[in-house]
Amino acid sequence: MKHWRIEDMDWSRFDGSKVDPAILALVKAASVVERNGLDYAVYLGRVFVGDAPFRQAADNWGVEEVQHGDALGRWAMLADPGWDYWSAFERYRATYHIDSDVDASRRGSRTGELIARCMVETGTSSFYTALAEATEEPVLRAICKQIAADEYRHFKLFYDHMHRYLAREKLGFWARTRIALGRVNETEDDELAHAYHTTNEAEGVAYDHERCIAAYMAHAMSFYRQTHVTRAVNMTFKTIGFKPHGRIASLAARLAFAAMQRRQRRFAARLAANSAPAAHGMSLQAA
Repeated sequence: MKHWRIEDMDWSRFDGSKVDPAILALVKAASVVERNGLDYAVYLGRVFVGDAPFRQAADNWGVEEVQHGDALGRWAMLADPGWDYWSAFERYRATYHIDSDVDASRRGSRTGELIARCMVETGTSSFYTALAEATEEPVLRAICKQIAADEYRHFKLFYDHMHRYLAREKLGFWARTRIALGRVNETEDDELAHAYHTTNEAEGVAYDHERCIAAYMAHAMSFYRQTHVTRAVNMTFKTIGFKPHGRIASLAARLAFAAMQRRQRRFAARLAANSAPAAHGMSLQAA
């Protein structure tokens, strides 16, 4: 069951004067990615044929992901009345989709699939926490806090099922690490770039992966602080079976944050050198 409903939000508190154009662009992109969760639920259902408890959990997860998208989309339409969430989602679906016609995980095992899902929830939990703390707009802050809590709960869901499968499949530490880090690197694939393109760039503008991923990452990474990265590193360590707290985890978190800052600067430089075409609605120049 859903832990909250869109109607629970106090939409009357919306304050357009506190909308940050850079955050708005990220919210638009995130809304369509979240709503696409049902496709991932279908994919997981086919990977986990015969595991009725997990398939039910995955279906419930998909419903919550859709709600995340709908809440973010509703907020974005308040922030930019000229933008339409539903048409943006249809445009996204027309240009990007996952292959759900499978009979096994792309990760090589069910344990590997659940590790990858843990990493996705690690990233989204930290992302929405960072946005909640960065925005001054009260309704978006409330929405992001709710979503961040959901994503952490989803992490625990996949983590618990991962351990159930790990007992059977005996996936080693280094194999788990490879899958986890590989999934982190996939954040720069076409999913987020296409989401940015279809929600923030005008129709008729040709898709360019390098331009769109630079725009998304330059803005998204700018809102992360050390605390967000530390939490993400701790969750990653827990997933791969390493001690999530202590000197090594602390050092890894500091190094990860420094690396993120370097990447953010590179993406920002790339974005400045290859300015995006006119975006829908509000300008990003204020970012």
